[in-house]
Amino acid sequence: MSVLVFADSSEGKFKKVAFEAIAYSKKIAEQLNTNLVVLTINASETSELQNYGAEKVLKVNDSKLQNFNAKAYASVVKQVAEKENINIVIIDSSTNGLFLAPIVAVNLNAGLASNVIALPSNISPFTVKRKAFSNKAFQNTVISSDTKVIGLAKNSFGLKENPVSSLEEDFLPTLSDELFKITVTSTEKTNGKVTIADADIVISAGRGLKGPENWGMIEELATILGAATACSKPVSDLDWRPHSEHVGQTGKQVAANLYIAIGISGAIQHLAGINASKIKVVINTDAEAPFFKAADYGIVGDAFEVVPKLIEKLKEFKVQN
Repeated sequence: MSVLVFADSSEGKFKKVAFEAIAYSKKIAEQLNTNLVVLTINASETSELQNYGAEKVLKVNDSKLQNFNAKAYASVVKQVAEKENINIVIIDSSTNGLFLAPIVAVNLNAGLASNVIALPSNISPFTVKRKAFSNKAFQNTVISSDTKVIGLAKNSFGLKENPVSSLEEDFLPTLSDELFKITVTSTEKTNGKVTIADADIVISAGRGLKGPENWGMIEELATILGAATACSKPVSDLDWRPHSEHVGQTGKQVAANLYIAIGISGAIQHLAGINASKIKVVINTDAEAPFFKAADYGIVGDAFEVVPKLIEKLKEFKVQN
């Protein structure tokens, strides 16, 4: 019996969550005294995976899988699981992973635990800790099925290197036309330097900025910190910012190391989407804004005064260091 992890990639390059999922999977394999198998699809370079514990890498390269297709990808995962006698499958909790994991679980007749944040606390019965109720509570879940699927929450385990020697093999899955009844006709991509999915730092702003013309200081702050930019739902609804930057319960889920909210009151839907972030900083003129109750640090002040001063201080710090 082995452990299988799907290492997600985009345009041939692995996402940060792929390395975290491999590091996590390697530790589970060690707990079970078994080996780890890593599945990649249309990845151009796989050598870096061995730094995080990838002992065996099965590489799938097929033009039909160029665009993410949950049904087709799940079929590939099932075929690999059957070939390698897999009993535990780990998938990250990115947007793709959230689509993929349930289908994989159905295909393998497996129990699924999503939003998992820690290594199993017990192997028999197999018990994992997961976040529940929009990240407001923790739940210890027992998976009793023979085959198990784990959805690993982003930024819950970290990028922990565990170098090993890696064996690479090509794998040719059987892909029927039935898997491709839904096709991608076009893809719109944001041009930001850092994506929300991969960012350690996210700078988010809301209607407190009064208009799209004032986003320059947000982008400048993000550039200095190497951060991604984001926004609240009302901002994207007003077309001040692209919908790809909308974070919250109905937008992107954020699990950054640092989340800075500027001019955002902190509606419950927004908080539900960013609660997994480790450090939350709020800048708002309203001292009674709900966000301050969830924040680790807060500044009661006008963003148009606070943010330029913050930018100035950060520039001074960078010059001195």
